[in-house]
Amino acid sequence: MKSNRKIAAGILTLCMLAGFVGCSGAGSTSSQSGAASSAANPSAAQQPEKLKGEVTLYTSQPEQDVQALIEAFNQKQPDVKVNVFRSGTEEVVSKVLAEKKAGAVKADLLLVADAATFESLKSENLLMSYESPELKGISSDYYDAEHTYTGTKIISTGIVINTDMVKKAPTGYKDLTDAAYRDSLIMPSPLYSGAAAYNLGVLVRTNGIGWDFYKALKANGISVQQGNGAVEKAVLAGQKSCGIVVDYLPLRDKAKGSPVEFIYPSEGSLSVTEPIGIVNGTPNEAQAKAFVDFILSDDGQTATSVIGYTPIKSGIKAPEGFKSVDEIKNLTYNISELVKTRDGDKQEFSKLFG
Repeated sequence: MKSNRKIAAGILTLCMLAGFVGCSGAGSTSSQSGAASSAANPSAAQQPEKLKGEVTLYTSQPEQDVQALIEAFNQKQPDVKVNVFRSGTEEVVSKVLAEKKAGAVKADLLLVADAATFESLKSENLLMSYESPELKGISSDYYDAEHTYTGTKIISTGIVINTDMVKKAPTGYKDLTDAAYRDSLIMPSPLYSGAAAYNLGVLVRTNGIGWDFYKALKANGISVQQGNGAVEKAVLAGQKSCGIVVDYLPLRDKAKGSPVEFIYPSEGSLSVTEPIGIVNGTPNEAQAKAFVDFILSDDGQTATSVIGYTPIKSGIKAPEGFKSVDEIKNLTYNISELVKTRDGDKQEFSKLFG
């Protein structure tokens, strides 16, 4: 409840900054539309064209976060209804590909974990090219050169510890293979989590880590759960003392007073950008472009920070406790190569962990 109140308070602040008198509350988990409200003397040149209609978003973003984002969008476009389908990245992609095969993709927008996923979707001719006018301040490293997708935030994977259970905190990934953490480790599955799939691809190709690292984790009794949320819950509840997890979950819990700490690993963080892309042939192109423009705008990036993520645009302050986009040291690998090897990596992971 505290988290929901914090997000709601942040959105209210955004509404005031945008010059709106009122801010609508959250709606259902499947759709969200805002009530019309009046602007307080903004210049016409700064205001987007007012649209009507609807747009359908497929996403892996947590439900309360995507609803908060939609509320902020509806302060700019109150007459555009946003319908949402939400699941893990791998399930979202499977749904889109199945719909494409059936000849009826229902999504207008895709917002899922990582660039490698979008490269795969791009190869299926599922994405249209759209160069948003809101790219200023976003590194070209974070969007496709052909503008079929653009990163929206920085989500870094690192280490979470339960501070009531861990006497000596690990500083990097390889520390997790130490006997001190035997049978008290947990990580998300790359078979479900897009971020975990990306992480696997990078780590097994990083000098000094590789598949030997995963074999050592297996030998140290690590537990594999479906997604990052399950990892955070296990560490928070004291079922496990350490986990490999995305940054925003423990950092939000720590801000609420929970006994957790997030560690940016000494080897470097594994960062995904949760890109957004527009589906080729969408009948709601104007509404989809408006949504993309909002997320990438200063207002949208401020909303991203208020919700609890590191903004991808330089100059927008990160939430308290988070590193900014310019402060994060990243472990990376060639995206095209990660796309080619992704299925093989998952198969190898399945053989190792069952």
